[in-house]
Amino acid sequence: MLDTVQPVNKAQSYKLFDRIAGRYDSLNRILSLGIDLYWRRVLSRSLAAKPIKVLDLATGTADQIIDLVSVYPSIENAIGLDLSNGMLEKGRAKVLDAGFEDRITLREGDAQNLPFPESTFQATSISFGIRNIPDVALALREMLRVLVPGGQSFVLEFSTPRNRIFRTFYFFYLRHVLPQIGALLSGDSVAYRYLNQTIEGFPSGNEFCALMTKAGFVHIRARPLTFGIATLYSGEKRAL
Repeated sequence: MLDTVQPVNKAQSYKLFDRIAGRYDSLNRILSLGIDLYWRRVLSRSLAAKPIKVLDLATGTADQIIDLVSVYPSIENAIGLDLSNGMLEKGRAKVLDAGFEDRITLREGDAQNLPFPESTFQATSISFGIRNIPDVALALREMLRVLVPGGQSFVLEFSTPRNRIFRTFYFFYLRHVLPQIGALLSGDSVAYRYLNQTIEGFPSGNEFCALMTKAGFVHIRARPLTFGIATLYSGEKRAL
């Protein structure tokens, strides 16, 4: 039953990801049928200009930041931040395997308190991580702060499909299928129950666009992906 699982404190959610770091990538491929790689590539190909410095938040096992560097040879300095050392450990191994250790740096860090001065990066991104942040508005303001004027921020996150019939099947999968498969393959029943709870309770579509507007972004767009299972949000820092 849904109510038999105690809710996870978002401020401590990185400990949950430490526990499942070893199987995180394989479970992502299984539970999304590999579509998560396509979603990340859509983000990577959405940058309007060739960036030199980029920042990826909640970088996890580095899937998104590796893809960004693969797509843009212009990137000289890509930094990935995450609070989960277990996920970062896996990410660093993948960065070495990809041969990007001279262009990608992964370090521990909090999206709500970025250790960078204003106007540092041409692009910032966060993929499937913003719903785990306790203060989403603060994280968005921090993403905006470290952007150069005219720079872009991207948020890739699960969302709620608009089609009523598809939404019914989607919620059935989130509530009953995903937690069971996740628990079976990861050995952690809490982690994948937490996943479905955070997806259902997180603002999507126009609601999230309103959060970006309030944070100070301009030229905000929301691009639904795969029938609205995920949405790619983008916004810019006002040019001088």
